[in-house]
Amino acid sequence: MALIVQKYGGTSVADPDRIRACADNVAITRKRGNDVIVVVSAMGKATDNLISLADSVAKNQSGREMDMLLTTGERQTAALMTMALLDRGIDAISYTGSQVGIITDTAHRKAKIVEVKGDRVRQSLSEGKVCVIAGFQGVSTAKEITTMGRGASDLTASALAQAMDADACEIYTDVTGVFTADPRIVPQARKLARVHFDEMLEMAGAGSKVLALRSVEFARNHDVPLHVRSAFTWEQGTWVTNEEPSVEDPIISGVVTDMTEAKVTVLGVPDRPGISAALFEPLAESNVNVDMIVQNTSTEGTTDISFTMPMADMAQAESIVQRIADEIGANTVTHDDDIAKVSLVGAGMKSSPGIAAKMFRVLSDEGVNIQMISTSTIRISVIMAAGDMERAARALHTAFGLDSGADYTAPLPERK
Repeated sequence: MALIVQKYGGTSVADPDRIRACADNVAITRKRGNDVIVVVSAMGKATDNLISLADSVAKNQSGREMDMLLTTGERQTAALMTMALLDRGIDAISYTGSQVGIITDTAHRKAKIVEVKGDRVRQSLSEGKVCVIAGFQGVSTAKEITTMGRGASDLTASALAQAMDADACEIYTDVTGVFTADPRIVPQARKLARVHFDEMLEMAGAGSKVLALRSVEFARNHDVPLHVRSAFTWEQGTWVTNEEPSVEDPIISGVVTDMTEAKVTVLGVPDRPGISAALFEPLAESNVNVDMIVQNTSTEGTTDISFTMPMADMAQAESIVQRIADEIGANTVTHDDDIAKVSLVGAGMKSSPGIAAKMFRVLSDEGVNIQMISTSTIRISVIMAAGDMERAARALHTAFGLDSGADYTAPLPERK
């Protein structure tokens, strides 16, 4: 008998019909003799609606109270899924993150898992029950309810799979697997059968929304294979594992696009030791995740510093940057929301010189101007004007031999 963790995302459980369909899949898995742990997200846009509700009653919300509010979305889904399973003759019980002992640090809205106890889950499994867990939440070491950030139901599933020594961790979502590009942007994208954790980590970090970055990081660190599949077609998806790529695998695994970042530029920054620390330390303390950083060559004792960050954090970051700029005597702070990031990811980059040069030539031929560049061992990312993103992604996908030869025709979720 295998123990399988199944995670169902927001679109997978968006309405009663979808919840019933997912419950059918859980019931089939259970009737095949498997123990099952189900992790659920909030229904559809429930989390967005709760955030809007909070915005309608208060301009500034405390992290603690937002966590109290946002965790209700997943709790609602968990209870409904359990009811649907019971209606199908499957003995099931729902739990919140705190009830199953998901212990986190004290950072509200972005908490990190410290420990997964799971005693109640083990007991329920031994009694033959399916355990339905509200994702994305836990309880802090200070005994406060916490959430772990958007997309963290994937993290809940990975953490439970590791703590329970599960045989498989299935991530059900609204796409059929991991693709070489977003099919909504690059129609000839194709589904990958397998992806190495390192590549998936770079894809997630570059802006791919298929899996949350922290869930991939956790799964890689604890060697928890993930099976990304569709909750609409139930077909085989993409396995994300530590299995080393074959020599026959392509050099580039994917072209990742992201329009969720903004660029901040601080002009006229005094060029002396400690200035960068003075600028970026306050952002780090406020949990603002800075991505790319570019500092220009010093001229007459001053320089310009540009960096990218999540657009969602702009309101918080802008006031911090302006305050620091005033303190250090910088001239001006500007920001640009009309940008996009396009990345090439592939383990084959390690042993294949010339990838960056080819990427830049393709973009040049397309008339795309590069504003910023960032690299890792297996990734190259560039910032460009948002209007150039689709053209750039399609050209790169073709140039690196990733096109499938036919447009993807399956139904796709709306772009967020």
